[in-house]
Amino acid sequence: MVPSPVVELNKAVAVAMAVGPAAGLALIDDLDARGVLADYHLLPATRADLLRRAGRHEEAAVHYRRALDLATTDAERRYLARRLAASGYSPPRDGDPISIIRSTD
Repeated sequence: MVPSPVVELNKAVAVAMAVGPAAGLALIDDLDARGVLADYHLLPATRADLLRRAGRHEEAAVHYRRALDLATTDAERRYLARRLAASGYSPPRDGDPISIIRSTD
């Protein structure tokens, strides 16, 4: 039996908690490369959280923004907006998603 992509995402979280963020990110990279959860907000949200835990706050902000754009409920959007604000970075909505503008708020 092959696990579903969501089960694989949950495994990435468990691995990250047991081994460290880098190990979980490697599993997420595989999921992302396959495109199986391309429109699922929890993929970039999970990546963002693991990047944050790894101290990679600028990269995390990019993925929090992506998750925020994909989120379907107000509660999820509020949570992700708080996480994005807490990162101290605000990636622009237009243009290159990798360029980061340091938030002055």
